[in-house]
Amino acid sequence: MFYKFGILSACLLVFISSQAVSADELKVKISPQLSSVTVQHNGKAVTIQRIQDPKNTIVDDYALTSRTCPPFCVQPMQLAPGVTTIGELELLDFLQRKSNGDQSILIIDSRTPDWVEKGTIPNATNLPWTKLHPQSAGYEPIEVEGILTQQFNARVSEGIWDFANAKTLVFFCNGPWCGQSPANIRSLINLGYPAHKIFWYRGGMQAWHGLGLTTVKP
Repeated sequence: MFYKFGILSACLLVFISSQAVSADELKVKISPQLSSVTVQHNGKAVTIQRIQDPKNTIVDDYALTSRTCPPFCVQPMQLAPGVTTIGELELLDFLQRKSNGDQSILIIDSRTPDWVEKGTIPNATNLPWTKLHPQSAGYEPIEVEGILTQQFNARVSEGIWDFANAKTLVFFCNGPWCGQSPANIRSLINLGYPAHKIFWYRGGMQAWHGLGLTTVKP
């Protein structure tokens, strides 16, 4: 099985197996102490590491510096009170904990399927922002209830939500100019989801690609 690496051109693929560069041989590490992280994606082990070619450049989808605002406006660092903004190392920790069996964590790619098809972060679950946003065409209240109870482990009784055992959610989308994960987060907070159980990877796919980190196609 072949997996696409973050900002590598479409023609260059790396086989995740014994052919992959060993951790001891990696020259471009994630941090001085961290060479790679292995996670589960669709039942298969995927090794997240940075592209080793120092001449590699970012893909065109994330090379643009100027997108029309609105809707592509710069998002604040603090999205909402109680919601924690995180970077790559914190996200990798969540990914590893989830892959090691922590069922209380869910990593959510809030982008629409056309973007996800181009590649996503290993171990992420796609939940398009349109599913939770009341003003979107794809919004269905009964479906939202199913998402919260079946995927997020919340409970509801006579219209009253109980989030005591709800999962810790980690959201991301395309980057600091993308409003899709912020829309998901704000919608959940409006429903009463505890802000301290919500984390936001603000850098999103643009920052992930910019660091040459591994992506996979769903």
